[in-house]
Amino acid sequence: MSSSSTNTAQALNVNLQILSIMIFNFANYLTIGLPLAVLPSYVHGNLGFSAFWAGVVISMQYFATLLSRPHAGRYADLLGAKRVVLMGLSGCFLSGVFYLLALWKMESPVMSLALLCIGRLVLGVGQSFAGTGSTLWGIGRVGSLHIGKVISWSGVMTYGAMAVGAPLGVWIFRLGGLGLLAAVIMAIALAAILLAISKEGVQRKSSNVIPFRQVLGKILPYGVVLGLATSGFGVIATFITLFYEAKSWSGGAFALTLFSSAFVAMRLLFPNVINRFGGQKVALICFLFEALGLLLVWVAPEPLLALTGAMLTGAGFSLVFPALGVVAVKRLPQENQGSALATYTAFMDLSLGITGPLAGLLIAHAGISSIYLAAAFAVILSAALILRLVRKEQGLKER
Repeated sequence: MSSSSTNTAQALNVNLQILSIMIFNFANYLTIGLPLAVLPSYVHGNLGFSAFWAGVVISMQYFATLLSRPHAGRYADLLGAKRVVLMGLSGCFLSGVFYLLALWKMESPVMSLALLCIGRLVLGVGQSFAGTGSTLWGIGRVGSLHIGKVISWSGVMTYGAMAVGAPLGVWIFRLGGLGLLAAVIMAIALAAILLAISKEGVQRKSSNVIPFRQVLGKILPYGVVLGLATSGFGVIATFITLFYEAKSWSGGAFALTLFSSAFVAMRLLFPNVINRFGGQKVALICFLFEALGLLLVWVAPEPLLALTGAMLTGAGFSLVFPALGVVAVKRLPQENQGSALATYTAFMDLSLGITGPLAGLLIAHAGISSIYLAAAFAVILSAALILRLVRKEQGLKER
């Protein structure tokens, strides 16, 4: 067998091993995507609460995810990735239970709303545990050399599940209401739990887990860069349809589709680019494309240019998370990489949480186009910070 055939076979084997674990992250995000387009209208239309409360129900999950990320990583380091995945999938299952209880208490809207909120909080914790655990389980299976590839596949599964889940959830809700939707969520989570139990875990290297403040100190520079770059992702994902409406254009949803498609396509087409060229170099190139895309949306006089800008932004941001994640996670010993990955991911959660309100304030004062210019500046600042970090590390090596 030729060396190229051997390399191809080895690469295929690595990908198959990663996918055998990433299926749990797919199940995790499928349970998140299924109710995403249903619950706001259910809270507003069926329970009779305002749009504000509909937003609160959805936001509960993100709030819980942000707060539980560091704990997910720490427990993965202490207990092992497989156990953390099982804990997370159990949270996904319990969210379905609370949706059923909310349906049962529908005659008392306040109680029903409270049960939905509890379900969302449990789902948020489940998301962080299952997502962090499956990524670390995948890394444990194929080795730290393939961290970038594991993180990339994790993202493909995440956004693929969300893209499938939202329309599927609407269809299921139309068929059988919230009860059927909750049952499907519970069935998916239970099937994933049973499959995860049957799979072999990875051995923990050590119990020498360092304090969180030390993890944060190591991750902070790359976390800040990730947070700034995530603002571009946030303003496209959250406001592009409103941007189109403000311009009296049609096709805002298609711009979001192009953005998401470019994001997934980049991860599928360039799975080895981070290992070949290094995370920092890849991130710098990505920042250029992301900033260019945001600037095109800002100046767009017609929908076609805005579509191009949205696509470039999605393509540019796609590899930012794994590219910087490879560098950030490797700053800590292997036995602490769970805490490292979870802390690093929390910066993305935080950025997505604050980008919406800040962008809303900017829209009120300077118009909706201004948020894309501001996000472009944030991405350019990310590139400048990475260059500074690279020069600082080179200076330390030369000493």
